[in-house]
Amino acid sequence: MKVLFEDKFIIIVEKPAEVLSEPDGKNPDIVTLASEHVCKPCFLVHRLDRNTGGAMVLSKMQKATGKLSEAIQKREFEKEYIAVIKGVPEEPQGVFEDLLFKDSQKNKTFVVKRERKGVKAASLEYKVLSTLEHDEHGKISLVLIKLHTGRTHQIRVQFASRKMPLLGDGKYGSRDNHCETALWSHRLAFKHPITGESVEAKSFPPEKYPWNLFDMASLA
Repeated sequence: MKVLFEDKFIIIVEKPAEVLSEPDGKNPDIVTLASEHVCKPCFLVHRLDRNTGGAMVLSKMQKATGKLSEAIQKREFEKEYIAVIKGVPEEPQGVFEDLLFKDSQKNKTFVVKRERKGVKAASLEYKVLSTLEHDEHGKISLVLIKLHTGRTHQIRVQFASRKMPLLGDGKYGSRDNHCETALWSHRLAFKHPITGESVEAKSFPPEKYPWNLFDMASLA
């Protein structure tokens, strides 16, 4: 397991894609893996979708867990992702704001037009890093995304609702079945819950499709 940052209070690891964020009793999860191979105990602070890999912070004590959770709720915890999407946004950078409804039975989130029970506001900002022509899908783009809110499947549904699904994301309309959902937790930045010092960690996706189609040097 790749460790991006560690001290006696917290640890930031690189979660592999297809590993769960928390135990379900059947499949590998990052909390159990970290507890077995890096530190024990480890406590969950935030979640990543199963098919999303990258930087993820865990705490080593409940005091740190609470303070990090509070920072996330107050939007004092920066989360940046990279994604490969079909198409090109109209503007090279911008903000998406939507109302989202999560259907728990279908485990799917939908953009809706008006507020009602269960509907939550969602916001993110994006920047197009690179665009190229793909033989099968036409133009595809590498985008950097900063979350303002942390809704279920937020990035996936906000881009898909604008006809720009993430490559490999069949649940939200992608026709590319050559990869898992092309979403990666690239950067975390926050104040240390105990020391108050600035903490930053970056993670980069593996050298395989579709990530290897793009030059990641601009993200270093």
